[in-house]
Amino acid sequence: MTLSRRTLLAALAAPAIVRAQNAPIRIGEINSYTAVPSFTLPYRNGWTLAVEQINAAGGVLGRKLDVLSRDDAGKPQDAVRLAGELIGDQKVDLLAGSYLSNVGLAVSDFALQNKKLFVGGEPLTDALVWQKGHRYCYRLRASTYMQARMLVDDAAKFAAKRWVTVSPNYEYGQSLVKWFKILLAARQPGVEFLAEQWPALGGIDAGATVAALEQAKPDAIFNGTFGPDLTKFVRAGNTRGLFEGRKVVSVLTGEPEYLEPLGDEAPAGWLVTGYPVDSVTDAANLGFIAAYKARFNELPKLGSVVGHAMIAGIAAGIAKTGSVETEAMADGFGGAKFATPFGSVTWRAIDHQATFGAFIGRTALKSGRGTMVDWRYVDGADALPSDDEVRKLRPV
Repeated sequence: MTLSRRTLLAALAAPAIVRAQNAPIRIGEINSYTAVPSFTLPYRNGWTLAVEQINAAGGVLGRKLDVLSRDDAGKPQDAVRLAGELIGDQKVDLLAGSYLSNVGLAVSDFALQNKKLFVGGEPLTDALVWQKGHRYCYRLRASTYMQARMLVDDAAKFAAKRWVTVSPNYEYGQSLVKWFKILLAARQPGVEFLAEQWPALGGIDAGATVAALEQAKPDAIFNGTFGPDLTKFVRAGNTRGLFEGRKVVSVLTGEPEYLEPLGDEAPAGWLVTGYPVDSVTDAANLGFIAAYKARFNELPKLGSVVGHAMIAGIAAGIAKTGSVETEAMADGFGGAKFATPFGSVTWRAIDHQATFGAFIGRTALKSGRGTMVDWRYVDGADALPSDDEVRKLRPV
């Protein structure tokens, strides 16, 4: 019996095709682990748990997930270099991660230039999915617009006319202040913004910042600082009496990674977004908390939820698409639904923004530590603009 050349080549290729079909799905994950460990280390625990759970259940499309993680040290140029190595050397199927907004935008631009899917977990700037959005980029977390919108109705109830703002001087901080000012002015005509402070990220001169805000004699303060900058700002503000008799709206401050380091200096009565991990009662959160504690012997933080949900969203998008081919995933993720500790979330087709929401509430001091009280969860779908508004914001 003789074999044709075509039959012989097909026979030789078959084992390679089977191996490719069974090979792990490789996710190239990049984040600022050494630059922002308070958030990114719990985040890494979160995605680690999600990968373990998905693989134990059989993987996605019958294939295990394999995450190749890299540290960008908070530097956009390092993130882009690492993305190139992950695609070129490691042959990853898609990119994921990022924490800082400027880093996320750099990786997103790289993904566009190289036509590779990028799923941003944490970067909050709206530009990621609107002004600089494109078909190869999806984003999980509630954006600066969404978080400002979640807070603005309660902020307007303060009836404070004279506001000041303080936020880090980079993409996230600038976008956050812009949207809060626009949305509050629309909700409360006649409001005034008297002064703005723009400290360098990680380099706040807290005394000078507090003095400048105090000099404006505001009725209320809008704060976007986080991490060590937030701790310094709160300490200086407490010392100088900046917060006495004034309303404060503070994005991210209710997240355990930023609230816990304040200890007994945690402010009371601030309107915040965050994660009341010590008092949630719904089944989705409680199940996640139990699994996380069993795996890591500690309570999760907001970063833990983000890491877990990011992998769940990637898995759902691939399952819906039925492929890890980039062009297929770029369109196929749209409309995919996935379970998170915060409930069901959808990747929106129109702008690739997830409907991942946030808790809003007020800070309180209990047993010498900060916590969130009077909280409620706001679904991200309820904090997004209409499709017509999105079309005006997004170029393609």
